[in-house]
Amino acid sequence: LQLMNDVFGNYVIQKFFEHGTPQQRSMLADKMQGHIYQLSLQMYGCRVVQKALEHVGTDQQVSMIRELEGHVMKCVKDQNGNHVIQKAIERVPEREVQFIIEAFNGQVYQLATHPYGCRVIQRIFEHCHDDQVKPLMEEMHKHTVQLIQDQYGNYVIQHILERGKPVDKSMVVGKVRG
Repeated sequence: LQLMNDVFGNYVIQKFFEHGTPQQRSMLADKMQGHIYQLSLQMYGCRVVQKALEHVGTDQQVSMIRELEGHVMKCVKDQNGNHVIQKAIERVPEREVQFIIEAFNGQVYQLATHPYGCRVIQRIFEHCHDDQVKPLMEEMHKHTVQLIQDQYGNYVIQHILERGKPVDKSMVVGKVRG
C-alpha cells in the first residue's frame, strides 16, 4: 500500500497491473481491498485504482468499487476520486455501477455545475444503459437553460447535443428556442 501512494512507487504498481500475470494482478488487487476509498482520494493512489480497474477481472472490479458505496458524492467532488468514479463507469459492467447512478438522483444540477461532477455525468450519459440514464436525463432537462449558462453545466449540454439521443437533443433545442 505504501508504494501505491508513492510519487514513484505508484508507477511500478501500475506496471504490474499492465504487464503482470493474472495471478500477480489478482494478488495486488487483493492487497488493495479495504483501502479503495482512501486510495481513490490520494493523488497517486487514485492512479493505481484506475489501472487496477482496467486490468482485473469483473469480480475484483465489482469488489473494489463496492468499497465506494456511501462515498460516491465525496469521490465525485474530489480532484482525485472523480477519476476513479469515471473509470468505474467506463470499465465496470453497467448493472454493477447502479449504486453510483442512484447516488446522483436529485443531485444532477449540483453535479453538472461542478468542475469534476460535470465530467462524471458525461461518462454516465456515454456508458450507461438508457434505462439507467433516463431519470438523470429527465432531471437534467429541468435545468437546461441554467446549465447552458453555467461554466461547467454547458459542457454537459454540449455533450448531449454532440452525442445524445435525438429526443434529448430536441428537448435541449426546444428549451433554447423557448
